[in-house]
Amino acid sequence: MIPTRTLGDLRVSALGLGCMGMSHAYGTADPDEARATLEAALAAGVTLYDTADMYGNGANKEFLAPFVQAHCDEIVLATKFGFVNDENAKPVGLDGRPERVAGCVDGSLRRLGVDVIDLYYLHRVDPQVPVEETVGAMAEQVAAGKVRALGLSEATAEDIRKAAAVHPIAALQSEYSIFTRDVEDGPLQAAREVGAGLVPFSPLGKGFLTGAITEDTTFDSGDFRNLVPRFSAEARRANQALVSVLGQIAQRKGVTPAQIALAWLLAQQPWIVPIPGTTKRHRLQENLAAASVVLAADELGAIERALSAIDVIGDRYPAHLQKNVGR
Repeated sequence: MIPTRTLGDLRVSALGLGCMGMSHAYGTADPDEARATLEAALAAGVTLYDTADMYGNGANKEFLAPFVQAHCDEIVLATKFGFVNDENAKPVGLDGRPERVAGCVDGSLRRLGVDVIDLYYLHRVDPQVPVEETVGAMAEQVAAGKVRALGLSEATAEDIRKAAAVHPIAALQSEYSIFTRDVEDGPLQAAREVGAGLVPFSPLGKGFLTGAITEDTTFDSGDFRNLVPRFSAEARRANQALVSVLGQIAQRKGVTPAQIALAWLLAQQPWIVPIPGTTKRHRLQENLAAASVVLAADELGAIERALSAIDVIGDRYPAHLQKNVGR
């Protein structure tokens, strides 16, 4: 079974499961295999499951609903709000107005078919609304018994501190991996200060750190990586140096590059809980085995030295989404 860690007052498995790809963003998933992956994760001891309003305009929640309803007493359910999507589920803006919060919570509860959300995140801080006002409205949902704990996603250090002054923040969810270390420049320290855990999404660099993606790889037409600058052929070619380092270390330890990437994250702080996403059971098993991979201090030092000599090329989002990060 997977060891546990804490996010605020929530005790969760040291590795969670990001559920976005089961119905959104990475092309068409096999729904039967995705459902089997959910059940396999639970059987293996995974307790943290992550979704969001923007994932298919609620379609991801509707897909997860039967699983969540059957196991609501066994899992920690996390979801996020704050984006505004068009009818094609493309994010077109942010809306963190306090008067919108209650409706978003009720919509999530209705789609999921549950009475309470364990961890409720503001998906992005709306630059037009003070974060204290949004979090204040979120706190009212805690008082109403509809939400157990609050979180922020991709927030700045300043906003983390402002939010925590209004209500305890259990978790900061940000992209964090060997491929993306922006959170180390302020938000990670702020999360520690306010007692929040860190939940890295895309801990495998949207699949790049597995070593399975090369400059010649093609993605399904519905895969959002087609729009991500970091996944252009040029960027993938330049960033292969990073994967090569992981591959060399993995070969020496007899594990996979993905397991090294996840073990590296787990070794950074005891309050970090990565949520690698997958729709396939064999990938789930590979990811969860990373919880047993121990990186010694000299190995971590060697990884750090090797990575410091590599510059990652390309933004991690298309321009209309990149502007919402690190404002």
